[in-house]
Amino acid sequence: MGDSGAFGKLELELRRGVVVVATLSQLRAPRYGYELRQALADKGMAIEEGTLYPLLRRLETQGLLKSEWNTEGGSPRRYYSLNADGRKLLKKLTESWQGMNSAMNRLLKED
Repeated sequence: MGDSGAFGKLELELRRGVVVVATLSQLRAPRYGYELRQALADKGMAIEEGTLYPLLRRLETQGLLKSEWNTEGGSPRRYYSLNADGRKLLKKLTESWQGMNSAMNRLLKED
């Protein structure tokens, strides 16, 4: 591939949708932002703060997350977790992702 700029743009498009599923997958239990970023990065999905925090606010506004402030033991932290709608959506997105992943594996397999 001669144009690394084209690769970067296309890779960014691939990541956009995956970031939502990855984030939801790590919010089955409550996490605060930095902890969530670390969990994602530890599993190979590094996300910048400037991407993660607006995403969390958007998902909460869409009714998929609940959040609460915890002021015990140090600085206040806002913890996010899936609510019932978020859990249902994660299940559907996971099934969809697995189907697409299987199809892509078949498509990309060299004959």
